[in-house]
Amino acid sequence: MGTVQVDPTTDDDEMVTWWGLVIEGYAATQDRLMGEIFDRHGLAPAQFDILVRLLRSPDHRQPMTKLAAEAALSSGGFTKVADRMVKADLIRREPCATDRRVVFATLTENGLATATRARRTCAAVLRRIVLEPLGQDRAGELAESMRGLRETNRIRREGRPD
Repeated sequence: MGTVQVDPTTDDDEMVTWWGLVIEGYAATQDRLMGEIFDRHGLAPAQFDILVRLLRSPDHRQPMTKLAAEAALSSGGFTKVADRMVKADLIRREPCATDRRVVFATLTENGLATATRARRTCAAVLRRIVLEPLGQDRAGELAESMRGLRETNRIRREGRPD
């Protein structure tokens, strides 16, 4: 993000209200989106997130520890979700041929088909509940703004200088 002029006279209450609106808007939209994905595909939010991440990955697989970190799940929490996904034939665990400490999560055929359908549903719902009300330009600006916040705050959280 480039240098932005900040108005130092912006009221504290106004700042907190702005942020509250961001959180409330996100929460309402995410709840509606994940509700539709659950209703149509039976996927909980963590399962959907994992399927989409694997769908985008080379060979539709990732080391389980990396996947857990990207999905912001503890190793125990990820193990429970992964166990349910294995039982539902969405993923399988595969040992790494070169490092026995590494186990991959890989999409099964059913997982690939489910992930593809769920991603299509997600895009359709987002078109309806985000793109239609905001329009292409405002939705793009929102995405760029959130990308900027993610990058700025990820750097700070990881302890690297700005």
